[in-house]
Amino acid sequence: MANPTCALCGQQADSEDLPLTWVTSLENGRQLVYCDRCARDNVRNIETKLDSAWW
Repeated sequence: MANPTCALCGQQADSEDLPLTWVTSLENGRQLVYCDRCARDNVRNIETKLDSAWW
């Protein structure tokens, strides 16, 4: 299995395990992951469940 990759910036995790500081999101039936930096920058959009296309 590949290391998790941030859906916004493309940063890869150091291991196959998802880091605890990363966020997962289910959008249009797909599970996406966001690194801690992208999640922190877009926390309000994530909390309101706004699709990442609108960020």
